[in-house]
Amino acid sequence: MVVSQIIERVRQALEQWGTDCAMEEVVGLCPDLTWNQVFLAIDYLSRTGQVRVTLDKNRTYRVRAACVETSKSSYASITQEIRASQAASGISR
Repeated sequence: MVVSQIIERVRQALEQWGTDCAMEEVVGLCPDLTWNQVFLAIDYLSRTGQVRVTLDKNRTYRVRAACVETSKSSYASITQEIRASQAASGISR
């Protein structure tokens, strides 16, 4: 699965869920993805304002969709950023 598809899969799952959930629950919403894929998608979505990540009183990270429309061009942009970062650090696919 391509990075943009992973990000979209996680974003859609959170929007369909409709309320905040623990990070581990997000992994359960996307059983076809690994924990690492979900984490990286949430990281990107958080940095771009598409989800909100908070820390509750039990020190559990909670995630919620921010209901912001995102164009497919932003996914292409992050894919390019990730590839450039991997190339710069010598990580191959």
